[in-house]
Amino acid sequence: MQEELPYGLKIAIIDRTFKRMMDKWASEMELTFAQIRVLGEISDMEEEGITEINQKDLEKFEKVSHPTMTGIIKRLESKGFVKCCPSDIDKRLKKISCTDKSKNLLKKLDTKDYEVFHDMCKGFSQDEIETLNSFFDRMIANISQDKFNL
Repeated sequence: MQEELPYGLKIAIIDRTFKRMMDKWASEMELTFAQIRVLGEISDMEEEGITEINQKDLEKFEKVSHPTMTGIIKRLESKGFVKCCPSDIDKRLKKISCTDKSKNLLKKLDTKDYEVFHDMCKGFSQDEIETLNSFFDRMIANISQDKFNL
C-alpha cells in the first residue's frame, strides 16, 4: 500500500510542475515565468484603465522584494517588453508600461495557462475541473485573511 503524501508536498509538487511547464514555454521567448507574470499584471492593469503603474504596485502583486522586482523590470526593459519613464504623479517613481512587443503576450499567457492546467487535469470531467477551480478560489479567499499574511 502506497503511503499518502502530506498536503503541503502535494501542493508543492503541483506548483513546481506548473512553474516548470510555464518556464519552459517562457524560455522560448527568452523570458522567465516570473517575467511573464509581471508582464501579465502590467497588461491587466492597463486594460483596467490604470494609467500609472509603478514598481511598488507590482511588488505587492507578486509579493517580492524591491531588489527582485528591480531586476525583473530592468531585464524586461532591456529586452524591449516594457518601457519606464518618470511618473507624472510622483517624480520619485517610474511609470511602467507595456511595449508593442508585449501587447499580445497576455493572450498567449492565458492560453498556455489553460493548456498546462488542463494537461495536469487529464482524466477529469468538466464538472470535476469546475469543482477544483471553485476549491482553489475558496482557498485563495481564505489565504487573503490576515492570519496567512506573515
